[in-house]
Amino acid sequence: MNRRALLAFPLLLAACAQDPVTDYLGGIGDPIRGAALYATTNLGDTSRWDGDPAGAAMAAAQLEFLARSFRDDPIWSTQASSSTIQQLQAAVVEMRNAVGISLTASNARVEQELRLASQSLRAGSPARALAALAGTDFTVPPEEVLRRLGSLPRLGQVSSAAGMANNDALSRR
Repeated sequence: MNRRALLAFPLLLAACAQDPVTDYLGGIGDPIRGAALYATTNLGDTSRWDGDPAGAAMAAAQLEFLARSFRDDPIWSTQASSSTIQQLQAAVVEMRNAVGISLTASNARVEQELRLASQSLRAGSPARALAALAGTDFTVPPEEVLRRLGSLPRLGQVSSAAGMANNDALSRR
């Protein structure tokens, strides 16, 4: 191994250690794998986001991303177990009911709105977060969505789906 490669190794490790709720580099080039590998950390016990609506919004966005990806991605949809795909869909229903999100909204749109809300909160702009949540995809007012995100209980279906997605990612080489 040459000297340059050795010097770059710590940078690669640092990239892998980033929080995959906001950066899925843990999958080293495959964001679906990265999100699935960190699913148990970010979704295994949703009560860990108590008092952190920005973190909860990003975790909920991650769940939407995983459910959509495991269902629609040409590679993951054929390699993931059907029980994982079904469990992820059940987890989305549970999360959406807990937060106040319409069950008919598209995963991609909900993911985008939750990401924008999370980024706005992290940037110190609750007004922008509320605007991101003011779409028709929510069944409760934006203020209530943020309140619920800041006090999520442990969600059993979500926890189970996180473990199953993680196992599928670990078994996929």
